[in-house]
Amino acid sequence: MSSVLYDVPGPKARRVSLIGSIVGVVVIAGLLWWAITILAQQGIFEPERWAVFQIPDVWVLIGNGIGATLTAAAVAAVIAFPLGLVLCLMRISDVAWIRIPTRIVLEFLRGMPVVLMMFFVLLVFATGSFVAVVAGLVLYNSAIFAEIIRAGIQSLPKGQREAGLAIGLTSFASRRSIELPQAIRRMLPSLVAQLVVLLKDTSLGYIVSYEELLRKVQIMADFLGPDYLFPVFFVAAAIYIAINFSVSRLAIWLERRGSKKAAGGVVHVPVAGIPVK
Repeated sequence: MSSVLYDVPGPKARRVSLIGSIVGVVVIAGLLWWAITILAQQGIFEPERWAVFQIPDVWVLIGNGIGATLTAAAVAAVIAFPLGLVLCLMRISDVAWIRIPTRIVLEFLRGMPVVLMMFFVLLVFATGSFVAVVAGLVLYNSAIFAEIIRAGIQSLPKGQREAGLAIGLTSFASRRSIELPQAIRRMLPSLVAQLVVLLKDTSLGYIVSYEELLRKVQIMADFLGPDYLFPVFFVAAAIYIAINFSVSRLAIWLERRGSKKAAGGVVHVPVAGIPVK
């Protein structure tokens, strides 16, 4: 079976793909073995270097860092997403004096590094480090959310909007009731990916002295000495991966749940005064 865009590979193509996969696995395994060997020669896997995690105060410090990271990410996400919705609606407005300035603002925010935004808020407004981190994350990610949602709206068939206008909805009501729910559901993977980016960008807060997870780990590594540098940062990396994986799995669950509800429901649209049953 084949299509215009895709042909099912034949025996030769499958053989080449299999050989390439095997070679790739062997190369990756070799690199991992080489890295483990180098680390073992440096004594990284000695039990004494990992015994530090048996100290309760170490986990208290790490726990405080995790709490600060999740707090900043949660507050920034709660503010950035609805702000992104508003900016998206302004960006696609039919009114030119709303649409054009919003486009300029979004391009500016997307082009600015998050660190500079944090520094700007911290120095100009003389805020605390938490406010600077959250404000920087909100400014940048709200612009990204707005563009992601706008892409979702533009990917919908034009008949969706035309149908809404045909049954008497205003332009804003059509966006709110018909297009936005579909766009958000369609772009949910991209939105979740940006949430993961937002969560990781909290690590930039150590530059403005916000004591999130990376800052706490750095303080711990400086206190314990260079012998504990790898174990401490390895645990921090594992924590970041676990948090981001949990966020991704939660998004997949929400997407599947939303798909089931959409598939099980029937949408009734009133037409020409016919009552909805």
